[in-house]
Amino acid sequence: MIEDSVMSKRDYYEVLGVARTASEAEIKSAFRKLAMKYHPDRNQGDKDAELKFKEVNEAYQVLSDSQKRAAYDRFGHAAFANGGSSAGPGFDANFSDFMSDIFENFFGEGRARRGPGGRERGADLRYNLEITLEEAFHGKAATIKIPTAVTCEVCAGTGAKAGSKPRPCPTCGGYGRVRSAQGFFAIERTCPNCHGRGEVIDDPCPGCGGAGRVTRERTLSVNIPAGVEDGTRIRLAGEGEAGFRGGPAGDLYIFLSIKPHPLFQRDAADLFCRVPISMVTAALGGEVIVPTLDGSDAKVKIPEGTQSGKQFRLKGKGMPVLRSRNVGDLYIQVVVETPQNLTRRQRELLQEFERESSGATHPESSGFFTRVREFLTG
Repeated sequence: MIEDSVMSKRDYYEVLGVARTASEAEIKSAFRKLAMKYHPDRNQGDKDAELKFKEVNEAYQVLSDSQKRAAYDRFGHAAFANGGSSAGPGFDANFSDFMSDIFENFFGEGRARRGPGGRERGADLRYNLEITLEEAFHGKAATIKIPTAVTCEVCAGTGAKAGSKPRPCPTCGGYGRVRSAQGFFAIERTCPNCHGRGEVIDDPCPGCGGAGRVTRERTLSVNIPAGVEDGTRIRLAGEGEAGFRGGPAGDLYIFLSIKPHPLFQRDAADLFCRVPISMVTAALGGEVIVPTLDGSDAKVKIPEGTQSGKQFRLKGKGMPVLRSRNVGDLYIQVVVETPQNLTRRQRELLQEFERESSGATHPESSGFFTRVREFLTG
C-alpha cells in the first residue's frame, strides 16, 4: 500500500511547475500563484481545487525546506514513506510565511518596517506652526525647535558599548519571530527575548542604554513659500525621529495655521476688506484710501449714490498663488454708516433734507412702498 501511494504521487517540481534547478525565490513565487488560484475560499464546493490546493501545499513544504528538498532529490517520495518527516496536507510554517507576506504587502506591517538586525525606521513627527497673513503673503524662513530622538553619538546607533557589538538572538536565530505549531496550523509571533529585533546586546552603551538613540532638542530652518494656505503641510524628509539601532530616520511634517487678520478675510487667493463710508460720501461720491498686503495704499473711487454692500475689485492685489505666478484680487465692500450722536443742528438739517426728499432721491424705498400699497389694495 505504501509503495502504491508513493507511485501515485506527482513529482513535486511538476506540481509547482518549476525546474529541478529552481531557486528558493522561484519556488516561493510559483507556490504563491498556485495557492491563491486553488485556495478553498476562492473555490468553495470545488473538490478538485481542494485536492490541488493540498497537493501544492505538500509540494511546497518539501521543496521550501533545504533538508527535505535534498532528501527528496535523492530518494523521491520514498524519503517520506516510512515514518520520515512527512509534509502532510495541512498548513505549515511555510504557508504562514506566505500569508504573512500577503498581509505585509497590504498593510505595510511586520518585517516591511523592520530592517536587518532590528533596524527600525524612526517615527514621523508633527509640528504645528502659526504664521500671520502677511507672512503667508511674502513667504518666510522660520526657525523651529523640536525635541526628538537622535542617533546616539557614543555608539553611533548600534546600542552596544564601544568594543562590543550585538549578537544574533539565540531564541529566534536572528529572525525576530518565533513559531509554534498547533495541529495543522503554525502561529508566528514576535520573539519575546529580543522583542522582534533579531539581536541582543550583552553590553549596552552607557550613553543610550542600548536603544541606539537619545532625546535632544534640535533647531531646524523651514522655508515657507509665498501663497501657503491654512492647513498647508510641509514635509521635511529624514528630519523625524532617528531610527532604532541605526535604522533610517522618519519624516517631519509641519502643519501651518494662519492667524485671523484685523482687516482682511481670505478666500483662496482673493482677499476681502469691509470699509465703512459716511452717508455723505455715499450720496455725493468721493475717494477712500485702503491698505494692501504688499505694503502700498490703493485709492478706491466711490461713485455718487453708492449703496451699502457695493463691492469694488482691485485686480492683482490679493494673495499670490502657491508655486505660481498668478495673484488673486482684493475686493473692497463699502458699508454706509448711519450717523450717531447727532447735534441739534444736525437733526434740523436732516429733517429739512427729509422734507425736501422725493422718490427721485430714494428710488428703491419709494418703489418698495409703492409695491406694498398695491399689494394691500389688491
